[in-house]
Amino acid sequence: MTSPAQPRPTRTRTPRARAAAPGLDAADAAIEQACRTLHLPTIRARYPDFAGTALREQASYKQFLADILGVEVSDRDQRRRSRLVHEAGFPRIKHLQDFDFTANPALTPAAVNTLADPAWVRAGQPLCLIGDSGTGKSHLLIAIGTAIAEAGLKVRYTTTARLANELVEAADERHLSKTIARYSKIDLLCLDEFGYLELDPASAKLLFQIFTEREERRAIAVASNAPFSEWPRTFTDPRLCSAIVDRITFNGHLIETGSDSYRLAHTRNRRK
Repeated sequence: MTSPAQPRPTRTRTPRARAAAPGLDAADAAIEQACRTLHLPTIRARYPDFAGTALREQASYKQFLADILGVEVSDRDQRRRSRLVHEAGFPRIKHLQDFDFTANPALTPAAVNTLADPAWVRAGQPLCLIGDSGTGKSHLLIAIGTAIAEAGLKVRYTTTARLANELVEAADERHLSKTIARYSKIDLLCLDEFGYLELDPASAKLLFQIFTEREERRAIAVASNAPFSEWPRTFTDPRLCSAIVDRITFNGHLIETGSDSYRLAHTRNRRK
């Protein structure tokens, strides 16, 4: 009589270790692979130096771990801030410390520099930069937006005409709600060249939806070369214009850059 077949014993498979790279022992190879798996590029690059320092200074395991994790966290935070600045879409690099306040006595450095603090953005307050061409509005708009992005918040820069065109295209392609929802998630929306061009009624109404969606929740900063009294040229519907002015000024910040063009004065000085 044939005896029943005996079940085969179950084997537990252990992961095969990768061959150590040239010049690395087994521990180095394990650390290298773990750092790649856990996405810890700073630790992967710097752990030999930290390990050597800890050995020389007879640091505890706990202190060594705290030091190297701290560097990873710091580098990761810096990479995130740099990514936020890049994703903001600024057309050029501008910083507040580069602004020449002596060339524009209409501006108070203390009042401008306080806007680098993201508290007003978190409070959903608007900002208006108003003045003639060449007085530094775009520089300040980009510099303030950069400071807010470096503080860890999401910022998006665009011109008013470009945003209006994007909204019109989104409406035509029937994904306007998604586009408005995407802009509603941005902490600070920077609109340059606000009031430069006359918007048709449809574009103005679409732009108004952005303002309404963000009202008192998300911050908007605009740079305009036209005083509020001239905004009806851009928003030809008086009631719509009044509503936009109301939303962009309520509980907000107003910076007037004056009328003396810095670029024109700079050109004249170069010729002299």
